[in-house]
Formats: sequence, C-alpha cells, structure tokens
Amino acid sequence: MENDTHFDPVEGLGEFLRTRRERLSPAAAGLPAAGRRRVPGLRRDEVATLAGVSLSYYSRLEQGRELSPSPRVIQAMARVLQLGDEDKRALFRLALPGGRRTKAPGRVERVRPHLRQLIESWTLTPAFIIGHAQDLLATNALADALYRDFAEHDNVLRMLFLDPAGKTFYRSPERARHRAVADLQQTAASTPQDPRILELVGELSVRSGEFRALWAREYTRVPPYEIKQVHHSVVGDLELRHEALNIRSVPGQQLVVLQAEPGSPSADGLALLGSVSAPGVPHRQNPARGT
Repeated sequence: MENDTHFDPVEGLGEFLRTRRERLSPAAAGLPAAGRRRVPGLRRDEVATLAGVSLSYYSRLEQGRELSPSPRVIQAMARVLQLGDEDKRALFRLALPGGRRTKAPGRVERVRPHLRQLIESWTLTPAFIIGHAQDLLATNALADALYRDFAEHDNVLRMLFLDPAGKTFYRSPERARHRAVADLQQTAASTPQDPRILELVGELSVRSGEFRALWAREYTRVPPYEIKQVHHSVVGDLELRHEALNIRSVPGQQLVVLQAEPGSPSADGLALLGSVSAPGVPHRQNPARGT
C-alpha cells in the first residue's frame, strides 16, 4: 500500500481492518449470508468471532483505541481477512511500528509423568487430564474405551461441535455444549491473546454455526457438570459423576474423574466396558499437546 506512511500508525490500522473486512463476503469467510445485510462484507462481530477475540477488543482496534495488538492477534486477523502477502506485510507494518515485532510464544502443555501414572493406575474409573483450552492431554484406558464412539478424542469442544458422536453420546448435548463454551469464554477472558484459544475459536467459528451462536453469547458463570448422562454404543446408558480438580503444580490443567455410584447399573456398565477389547482411538496431534 503506497500511502500507508500518510497514516498515523493506529488510525491507519483501523482503516485498514475496516476496508479489508468490508470487501470480504460472508460466503468467502464460510459464514451463511442469510437475509439482507446493512453493511458490505463482514460485520465487526463476525470478524471478532472468527479471530477469537471479543467484539469490544476488535472495535477498539478499528477505532484506534487499542495500541498494542499482539503478533498472534495480528496473525489471526490476517487469516480471517484472507490477506495476501502484500496486505499481510502492510498489516504488520501498521500494527507493529517501531520494531515491536517480538513473537508471542505458544504455551506447550505437558503432563507430568507421575500424574500420567496415577490415572493409568485407575482401571475402574475413567480419568483424563485437560489443558487450559480443553485439550485432552492424557487419558487412561477406560476413558479411551468410554469415548470410543468419537473419531478422535483430542479436545472437548471439537468433540462436541465437530464430531457426529457429540450429538448422540451425551443425553443432554445442548447443556454439555453450553458448559464447554462458557468454560472457554472464562479462560479466554483472562488470556485474550492466547494462541491456542485463538486457533481453536477460529476453527470452530468457521466449521460450526452452533458454536458461533453460543460464542456470541455472554456467560456470567460456568454451569456445573454434576451428573453426566451419556449413551455408549456398547454398554448403553451411563450416569457418571463428573469431578474436575485443578492441578496446582500446573496452573490451567485439570484432572477430570468420572465415577459411577457403587453397585449401580452404571458401575456394572463401566466394569463391562473395561472388559471389552476396544480398538485404539487416535488422538489428533495439536499444538497444545506435550510429549
């Protein structure tokens, strides 16, 4: 862009973002174009959702009131707006003046060996460890068997919104989705520029209209899980008490345990599930998973 240098850096960034979103059609961004639209191209809220940032944060960028977007946020904007190489260079030049080009490091989440050994020793109780973006970082054998109906068990939200099994496995799938989105919103509010959350929200926003609608809502609290009612293709209906325990030695990680009432049909179902030889289910490798 030849006249970028005529702009104040921040004002130039806002004008740049506005013009690029106005020229991108909803269809090109993977969004439904239902009804008449009052603005050309994408709306601010649509860009914010696809980029994994709040509407207020994105509005501040366009209005020149946000002075320090991180490189990860800028990369997310370039992806959402489908910028070519020249426009990408212009975006970084406008957003990162004066050499402010340090790359935000991604968070690598690793499960400590003693925690992995702990959950693997529980042969009668499904258990797993999730990361800050609800990535499944480690699972024991019974959890693998419990989630065998899913093509992959890599991230709670991807399983709920992108896998067909998410519609049949949970007896109340809507409640499970609401809770997962509320939980992710709470985490995103405390780390608005987290690269893993930006990546996950961007992917889900493009691939799931239901996720987009739920993400646009504002949740004031995370609903409790309490009893999780599921339907397994092999052992049928199960009622499992869900407990999520914060791991103090690794902030952001949680140990999740699913317990059946002793002597109940659900306990019998878990025992049967543990005795069934199930083929392994591949974990989808993602940036958050450690080794």
